[in-house]
Amino acid sequence: MDTTILWADDEIDLLKPHIMFLQDKGYKVLPVVSGNEAIEVLENQIVDIVFLDENMPGLSGIDTLKRMKAINQHIPIVMITKSEEECIMEDAIGGNISDYLIKPVKANQILLCLKKNMENRKLITEKSTIAYQQAFREISMKISDRLSLEEWEKLYKELVYWELELEKIEDAGVAEILADQKIEANTCFSKYVMRNYQDWLLGNSVEKPLLSHTILKEKLFPSINDKPVFLFLIDNLRYDQWKTIQPFINEYYRTDSEDMFYSILPTATHYSRNALFAGLMPGEIAKKYPNMWLNENEEGGKNQFEQPLLVEYLKRYGKNIKMSFSKILNADFGKKVFDSIHQLMQNQLNVVVFNFVDMLSHARMEVDLIRELAEDEKSYRSVTKSWFENSTLMDMIKYLSAQKVPIFITTDHGTIKITKPIKVVGDKFINPNLRYKVGRTLDYPTNQVFEIKNPEDIFLPKEGVTHRFIFATGADFFAYPNNYNQYVNYYKNTFQHGGISLEEMMLPFVKLAPK
Repeated sequence: MDTTILWADDEIDLLKPHIMFLQDKGYKVLPVVSGNEAIEVLENQIVDIVFLDENMPGLSGIDTLKRMKAINQHIPIVMITKSEEECIMEDAIGGNISDYLIKPVKANQILLCLKKNMENRKLITEKSTIAYQQAFREISMKISDRLSLEEWEKLYKELVYWELELEKIEDAGVAEILADQKIEANTCFSKYVMRNYQDWLLGNSVEKPLLSHTILKEKLFPSINDKPVFLFLIDNLRYDQWKTIQPFINEYYRTDSEDMFYSILPTATHYSRNALFAGLMPGEIAKKYPNMWLNENEEGGKNQFEQPLLVEYLKRYGKNIKMSFSKILNADFGKKVFDSIHQLMQNQLNVVVFNFVDMLSHARMEVDLIRELAEDEKSYRSVTKSWFENSTLMDMIKYLSAQKVPIFITTDHGTIKITKPIKVVGDKFINPNLRYKVGRTLDYPTNQVFEIKNPEDIFLPKEGVTHRFIFATGADFFAYPNNYNQYVNYYKNTFQHGGISLEEMMLPFVKLAPK
């Protein structure tokens, strides 16, 4: 054990038994009798942790603490005091102490404090690893079962829980085991979706999930009344990313409900978000509102009619209300929306779409900096977290909490890191998405894709008599034979959407009440 303790106390001689006890345990102790001496030692020697007496003559413990933090902001400092006065503790905690002890301290108290502060990561690692090892067998058994809708939701939440827990520790072996379990889960989930998807849409299934085109009617519309409500749609937000930003929101809002719904196929913005705001499947939109739907090869923005589609959706259910619809593509426009938020309070419903996460995932392929920032699942979550902390959305949430306005947070689809290429041959009109393809002349291995020969069977627009859809499953993606290796190397390990996976399809819809 190479831990060095700096112990500052004007009565240090009385602490010799404690110092000897620590030395016997393998710790190195540097004893000093004043704040000034402690600061000098800290400036000239490597110290792992400081024990600091609060009540020393000359430079006080609190002042010493402040100066130590100026030298080394991250060093753990344990305040030792005779007093339990609230003001002293507030000053100490405000100075970022790691812990505090009340005199007279006992040897075992000190040892426990050291273990807590110096060996915390090791203890967390050991505890988390053991807990996951115990859960591993149970998860594996669940994956191999024929799970129900509710059981798939619980399993996915459990996998995300362990992913977030295990990212706190540095154990590549355990992380790899979990990654393999997620691959296995996605294989079984894809088969589950392929067996049941058409029945969900036709209403032939005993159990069916909430889907993109039904979620607002079921979970948002009942909450629309005379008072303002805000719906925030963060595109491309996976469940694990939601759990990453949730702690920041918890300071201002409590979670009333956290429902899961399934994105329709393709899990791409053109289809899933239009379906969500229209309350209709894409094929139904194309028939009912042909002027508000653009097919794959038609020119123009594929999501430019979201607001009028939502207006029509609300009218169909008797919601003739005053509403706003804002789509934030950059920080400048986000600030304009925030500056006008007091005016939005006059509306019964305000929908705000944030496109940042989607832009990040696409930029992931194009910008080297983003490649480095979001090279894996953990860093992808970290970038989302960093954006959210400093976003206009966070500013809005703070403001709306103070105004006691209920909010909803959701998304249109998720995303998955793609790893395995599948060769697909098509004509020059084939769409560019890596996770689904639509066209009339497609050649592909039928046993590796979800094939829909007649798009109308799953309520998708049929552009031509022979047009069909295929969807990639798990972490697969479609690659062209031309320049195959270059193409694969360029897109492999990027985050994509459009196909079938837990990450793309199983999405949060969260109702939040102000604290």
